[in-house]
Amino acid sequence: MRREWLLVLVALGLAAVAAAIVYLSRPNTLTVAVGPQDGPEAALIEAYASALDRAREDVRLKVVRYGDVRDSALALQRNKADLAVVRPDVFLPENGLTLAILHDEALVIAAPEAADIDDVPALARKRLGIVVRHSADLPFLTNLLSFYDLVPDSAGEDAPEADRAAEAEPGHVVVVPLKVGDVTAALTEKRVDAVAVIASPASKSAAAVVRAVELGSPERKIGFVSIPDGDAILQRFPELQSVTIPAGTFGGRPKRPDEEVKTVGASYRLMARGTVSRVAVASATQHLFEWRSRLASAAPVAKLMKAPDFDTTVAATSARLPNHPGAVDYFEREQQTFLDRYEDYIYLFAFFGGTIGSGLAWLGQRLARKRRERVDFVLDRLLDIMREVRAATSTTELDAIAIETDGLVADVVCYARERSIDARTVSALILAVDGVHAAIADARRQANDVEPRTATRNRTARLLALDLPAAE
Repeated sequence: MRREWLLVLVALGLAAVAAAIVYLSRPNTLTVAVGPQDGPEAALIEAYASALDRAREDVRLKVVRYGDVRDSALALQRNKADLAVVRPDVFLPENGLTLAILHDEALVIAAPEAADIDDVPALARKRLGIVVRHSADLPFLTNLLSFYDLVPDSAGEDAPEADRAAEAEPGHVVVVPLKVGDVTAALTEKRVDAVAVIASPASKSAAAVVRAVELGSPERKIGFVSIPDGDAILQRFPELQSVTIPAGTFGGRPKRPDEEVKTVGASYRLMARGTVSRVAVASATQHLFEWRSRLASAAPVAKLMKAPDFDTTVAATSARLPNHPGAVDYFEREQQTFLDRYEDYIYLFAFFGGTIGSGLAWLGQRLARKRRERVDFVLDRLLDIMREVRAATSTTELDAIAIETDGLVADVVCYARERSIDARTVSALILAVDGVHAAIADARRQANDVEPRTATRNRTARLLALDLPAAE
């Protein structure tokens, strides 16, 4: 039974270790909310999730699509998702921390060179066409104009030319929604003076708008409106992003623009809840950037991904839009090892395991001492019995001693069957038992010789008392 229980305990221990290994090595599945569901961000995240599944990595993604980027951000704030695609100027989750900037979108304002519009204040009393790609584009433009104390007015792009001058009052800008295909005609017919679009400078959308403005401009010469007050604007609207459009971004001869243009924009970010494991976030961030080339074949927007700007770890976690500690671990090459992750548990296990082990060792020693005391008692009693045998005067006493000795021997035999006894102790027990048996045998022989002589003497004494002749 002891052997069977030992095997059972060993099997349970191995099963517990195996279960712990399986639990710690299982992939961590994160739910990611993506919106809009037909946008390039959704294609990127889907491609990334498929790549993680194929590679059997330690982190996996469960993609949940939403109709708009506001909805995906709300899912993150309501703890319905672990990760989400977020555009901060649309809705910024209170619990959202940045993993990566999927791509930036800049406010690109282009105008015919003859319009002489070099900065945002020059748009006063002008008509600004805007190619709306997202419902948040108009609020974005409104916030920017308000920074320069400009008031946007709405007007239809088909308003009569006689009314156009009356529409633009001092300190006002008439905002005219346009489609990309209408930009050239609107400039040619002077229905607008400049055209704006919020898009990635390297995207086809931005290039198409710039090309359309060029086609609608006299002598095909255009200029770009610079917004050099990016830092000041971000103080008021921290959810926006400072963007620099490099010279020659839109190509052409001569290159467009001929020098870099400072502007502001919005960013599409992959964010995570602050409570998500930093180990899982570090792994997700690592694979996202390491597989950029692989993902770009399925989602070209992957080429525009970048890490958040920060100089130090403190700056990363205290930025306007804070970054997740797990992502910072990857960017700073400080990802946690197995020991880093579980050092607290290992320490506690070692501490309490040592204490428990010491207690078990003490208990084992205590029980072993009790067992030794039992064996020592039997040996001492056997030695005492040997002395008692020598002093015994009758077979009755010897019989009682023999019965007690048999009981002690039976006790020792049962004890030896249940527990191991060292060879020296066994030899001592054998010698003691043999000595007792030999002493009892000697005592019995002596008792048998003494009894006839005693009986004869008693019989002679009785006869003498009766004056009868004693028998031979």
